[in-house]
Amino acid sequence: MFTGLVREIGTLRAVTRRGGVTRLAVAAPVCAPRLAPGDSLAVNGICLTVTARRGPLVTLEAVAETRRVTTLAEWRAGRRLHLEPALRAGEGLDGHFVLGHVDGTGRVTAHERRPGAWRLSIALPVALARGLVPKGAIAVDGVSLTLDDRPSAAGFTVSLVPRTLAATCLGALRPGDAVNIELDALARAAARAGAAGADGAPEPPRAGLTLADLLSRGFGRGGDA
Repeated sequence: MFTGLVREIGTLRAVTRRGGVTRLAVAAPVCAPRLAPGDSLAVNGICLTVTARRGPLVTLEAVAETRRVTTLAEWRAGRRLHLEPALRAGEGLDGHFVLGHVDGTGRVTAHERRPGAWRLSIALPVALARGLVPKGAIAVDGVSLTLDDRPSAAGFTVSLVPRTLAATCLGALRPGDAVNIELDALARAAARAGAAGADGAPEPPRAGLTLADLLSRGFGRGGDA
Protein backbone atom coordinates (compact mmCIF):
# COMPACT_ATOMS: atom_id res chain seq x y z
CA MET A 1 0.00 0.00 0.00
CA PHE A 2 1.26 3.47 -0.93
CA THR A 3 0.02 7.07 -0.76
CA GLY A 4 1.12 8.55 -4.08
CA LEU A 5 3.49 10.97 -2.36
CA VAL A 6 6.94 10.77 -3.93
CA ARG A 7 9.69 10.39 -1.34
CA GLU A 8 12.63 10.53 -3.72
CA ILE A 9 13.52 10.88 -7.38
CA GLY A 10 15.88 8.00 -8.05
CA THR A 11 18.02 7.25 -11.09
CA LEU A 12 17.94 4.04 -13.11
CA ARG A 13 21.54 2.82 -13.30
CA ALA A 14 21.01 -0.40 -15.23
CA VAL A 15 18.23 -2.52 -16.71
CA THR A 16 18.73 -6.12 -17.82
CA ARG A 17 16.42 -8.89 -19.01
CA ARG A 18 16.72 -12.62 -18.51
CA GLY A 19 13.87 -14.73 -19.76
CA GLY A 20 10.65 -13.10 -18.61
CA VAL A 21 12.27 -11.18 -15.75
CA THR A 22 13.53 -7.60 -15.93
CA ARG A 23 16.08 -6.56 -13.33
CA LEU A 24 16.45 -2.90 -12.40
CA ALA A 25 19.30 -1.26 -10.49
CA VAL A 26 18.14 2.07 -9.07
CA ALA A 27 20.19 4.66 -7.19
CA ALA A 28 18.04 5.68 -4.23
CA PRO A 29 20.20 7.25 -1.50
CA VAL A 30 17.19 8.53 0.48
CA CYS A 31 14.98 5.43 0.36
CA ALA A 32 17.64 2.70 0.31
CA PRO A 33 18.53 2.76 4.04
CA ARG A 34 14.97 1.76 5.00
CA LEU A 35 14.72 -1.03 2.43
CA ALA A 36 15.63 -4.72 2.71
CA PRO A 37 15.22 -7.70 0.38
CA GLY A 38 11.53 -8.59 0.19
CA ASP A 39 10.30 -5.04 0.77
CA SER A 40 8.03 -3.28 -1.71
CA LEU A 41 8.97 -0.07 -3.50
CA ALA A 42 6.73 1.90 -5.84
CA VAL A 43 8.77 2.87 -8.90
CA ASN A 44 6.88 5.31 -11.14
CA GLY A 45 3.74 3.85 -9.61
CA ILE A 46 4.69 0.18 -10.09
CA CYS A 47 4.89 -1.94 -6.95
CA LEU A 48 8.16 -3.87 -7.27
CA THR A 49 9.99 -6.18 -4.85
CA VAL A 50 13.47 -5.36 -3.61
CA THR A 51 15.82 -8.29 -4.22
CA ALA A 52 19.06 -6.71 -2.99
CA ARG A 53 20.51 -3.51 -1.58
CA ARG A 54 24.10 -2.34 -1.63
CA GLY A 55 24.63 1.11 -0.20
CA PRO A 56 22.40 3.52 -2.13
CA LEU A 57 21.81 1.04 -4.96
CA VAL A 58 18.59 -0.99 -4.88
CA THR A 59 17.92 -3.97 -7.13
CA LEU A 60 14.34 -4.85 -8.08
CA GLU A 61 12.71 -7.36 -10.41
CA ALA A 62 9.63 -7.19 -12.64
CA VAL A 63 7.84 -9.96 -14.53
CA ALA A 64 6.75 -9.94 -18.16
CA GLU A 65 3.18 -8.90 -17.31
CA THR A 66 4.50 -5.75 -15.64
CA ARG A 67 6.38 -4.84 -18.83
CA ARG A 68 3.22 -5.40 -20.85
CA VAL A 69 0.89 -3.25 -18.74
CA THR A 70 3.25 -0.40 -17.79
CA THR A 71 5.85 1.92 -19.34
CA LEU A 72 8.69 -0.19 -17.97
CA ALA A 73 9.64 -1.55 -21.41
CA GLU A 74 10.63 1.99 -22.43
CA TRP A 75 12.97 2.60 -19.49
CA ARG A 76 16.68 3.05 -20.13
CA ALA A 77 19.68 3.74 -17.90
CA GLY A 78 19.72 7.36 -16.74
CA ARG A 79 15.95 7.68 -16.43
CA ARG A 80 14.71 9.54 -13.36
CA LEU A 81 12.05 7.65 -11.41
CA HIS A 82 9.51 8.46 -8.70
CA LEU A 83 10.15 6.32 -5.62
CA GLU A 84 7.94 5.62 -2.61
CA PRO A 85 8.48 2.87 -0.03
CA ALA A 86 5.40 0.96 1.16
CA LEU A 87 3.28 2.65 3.81
CA ARG A 88 4.00 1.45 7.34
CA ALA A 89 1.57 1.18 10.23
CA GLY A 90 1.24 4.51 11.99
CA GLU A 91 2.41 6.63 9.06
CA GLY A 92 0.15 9.39 7.78
CA LEU A 93 -1.95 8.97 4.65
CA ASP A 94 -1.68 12.37 3.02
CA GLY A 95 -2.35 11.39 -0.61
CA HIS A 96 -4.81 8.60 -1.39
CA PHE A 97 -4.78 4.80 -1.29
CA VAL A 98 -2.44 3.67 -4.06
CA LEU A 99 -1.91 -0.06 -4.55
CA GLY A 100 0.96 0.05 -7.02
CA HIS A 101 -1.06 -2.09 -9.43
CA VAL A 102 -0.96 -0.07 -12.64
CA ASP A 103 -4.21 -0.29 -14.62
CA GLY A 104 -2.62 0.75 -17.91
CA THR A 105 -0.83 3.60 -19.64
CA GLY A 106 -1.87 6.96 -21.00
CA ARG A 107 -0.27 9.45 -23.37
CA VAL A 108 0.39 13.09 -22.65
CA THR A 109 -1.48 15.29 -25.15
CA ALA A 110 -0.76 18.74 -23.70
CA HIS A 111 1.28 20.41 -20.98
CA GLU A 112 0.41 24.07 -20.67
CA ARG A 113 0.86 26.89 -18.22
CA ARG A 114 -2.23 28.24 -16.45
CA PRO A 115 -2.49 30.95 -13.75
CA GLY A 116 -0.85 29.52 -10.64
CA ALA A 117 -0.35 26.03 -12.06
CA TRP A 118 0.44 23.86 -15.07
CA ARG A 119 -2.29 21.80 -16.68
CA LEU A 120 -1.43 18.30 -17.83
CA SER A 121 -3.75 16.55 -20.30
CA ILE A 122 -3.56 12.78 -20.75
CA ALA A 123 -5.36 10.55 -23.25
CA LEU A 124 -6.54 7.13 -22.08
CA PRO A 125 -8.00 4.01 -23.68
CA VAL A 126 -11.79 4.12 -23.35
CA ALA A 127 -11.80 1.14 -20.97
CA LEU A 128 -9.67 3.11 -18.49
CA ALA A 129 -11.44 6.41 -19.03
CA ARG A 130 -14.70 4.83 -17.83
CA GLY A 131 -13.20 4.63 -14.34
CA LEU A 132 -12.55 8.37 -14.04
CA VAL A 133 -14.50 10.35 -11.44
CA PRO A 134 -14.77 14.17 -11.57
CA LYS A 135 -12.61 15.61 -8.78
CA GLY A 136 -11.59 12.08 -7.81
CA ALA A 137 -8.05 10.84 -7.31
CA ILE A 138 -5.67 9.33 -9.83
CA ALA A 139 -2.04 8.21 -9.73
CA VAL A 140 0.11 9.33 -12.67
CA ASP A 141 3.54 7.68 -12.64
CA GLY A 142 2.86 7.03 -8.96
CA VAL A 143 1.97 10.64 -8.09
CA SER A 144 -1.32 11.26 -6.28
CA LEU A 145 -3.28 13.93 -8.17
CA THR A 146 -6.84 15.25 -8.29
CA LEU A 147 -8.77 15.04 -11.54
CA ASP A 148 -10.22 18.23 -12.94
CA ASP A 149 -13.99 18.40 -13.06
CA ARG A 150 -14.64 17.17 -16.61
CA PRO A 151 -12.87 13.90 -17.47
CA SER A 152 -14.18 12.34 -20.67
CA ALA A 153 -13.99 9.17 -22.72
CA ALA A 154 -10.88 10.67 -24.34
CA GLY A 155 -8.96 11.21 -21.10
CA PHE A 156 -8.50 13.79 -18.36
CA THR A 157 -6.63 16.86 -17.15
CA VAL A 158 -4.93 17.58 -13.83
CA SER A 159 -3.46 20.78 -12.45
CA LEU A 160 0.11 20.71 -11.15
CA VAL A 161 0.97 23.23 -8.44
CA PRO A 162 4.58 24.44 -8.01
CA ARG A 163 5.31 22.01 -5.19
CA THR A 164 4.26 19.05 -7.32
CA LEU A 165 6.48 20.27 -10.14
CA ALA A 166 9.42 20.64 -7.76
CA ALA A 167 8.99 17.24 -6.08
CA THR A 168 8.35 15.12 -9.18
CA CYS A 169 9.37 14.64 -12.80
CA LEU A 170 5.93 15.56 -14.13
CA GLY A 171 7.12 18.98 -15.25
CA ALA A 172 9.45 17.32 -17.77
CA LEU A 173 6.65 15.45 -19.56
CA ARG A 174 5.97 16.36 -23.16
CA PRO A 175 3.17 15.48 -25.62
CA GLY A 176 3.53 11.87 -26.71
CA ASP A 177 5.19 10.67 -23.50
CA ALA A 178 3.67 7.54 -21.93
CA VAL A 179 2.73 7.49 -18.23
CA ASN A 180 1.56 4.81 -15.82
CA ILE A 181 -2.04 5.17 -14.64
CA GLU A 182 -3.70 3.74 -11.55
CA LEU A 183 -7.36 4.59 -11.04
CA ASP A 184 -8.77 5.34 -7.59
CA ALA A 185 -9.34 1.91 -6.04
CA LEU A 186 -11.96 3.11 -3.53
CA ALA A 187 -14.00 5.01 -6.12
CA ARG A 188 -13.84 2.05 -8.47
CA ALA A 189 -15.02 -0.34 -5.73
CA ALA A 190 -17.93 1.96 -4.91
CA ALA A 191 -18.90 2.23 -8.57
CA ARG A 192 -18.86 -1.55 -8.92
CA ALA A 193 -20.97 -1.98 -5.81
CA GLY A 194 -23.51 0.46 -7.19
CA ALA A 195 -23.55 -1.30 -10.56
CA ALA A 196 -24.04 -4.68 -8.90
CA GLY A 197 -27.03 -3.39 -6.96
CA ALA A 198 -28.56 -1.92 -10.11
CA ASP A 199 -28.14 -5.24 -11.90
CA GLY A 200 -30.06 -7.08 -9.24
CA ALA A 201 -27.19 -8.91 -7.59
CA PRO A 202 -28.54 -11.64 -5.29
CA GLU A 203 -26.79 -10.31 -2.17
CA PRO A 204 -26.08 -6.59 -2.45
CA PRO A 205 -24.37 -4.90 0.53
CA ARG A 206 -26.90 -4.14 3.26
CA ALA A 207 -25.26 -0.83 4.15
CA GLY A 208 -25.09 0.93 0.81
CA LEU A 209 -21.61 2.25 0.01
CA THR A 210 -21.73 4.71 -2.83
CA LEU A 211 -19.20 6.87 -4.62
CA ALA A 212 -20.88 9.92 -3.11
CA ASP A 213 -20.37 8.45 0.38
CA LEU A 214 -16.63 8.03 -0.21
CA LEU A 215 -16.13 11.47 -1.71
CA SER A 216 -18.12 13.12 1.10
CA ARG A 217 -15.72 11.57 3.62
CA GLY A 218 -12.62 12.85 1.83
CA PHE A 219 -11.61 9.67 0.02
CA GLY A 220 -10.47 10.07 -3.55
CA ARG A 221 -8.84 13.45 -3.05
CA GLY A 222 -5.42 13.47 -4.59
CA GLY A 223 -2.33 14.99 -3.04
CA ASP A 224 0.42 17.30 -4.27
CA ALA A 225 3.24 14.69 -4.21
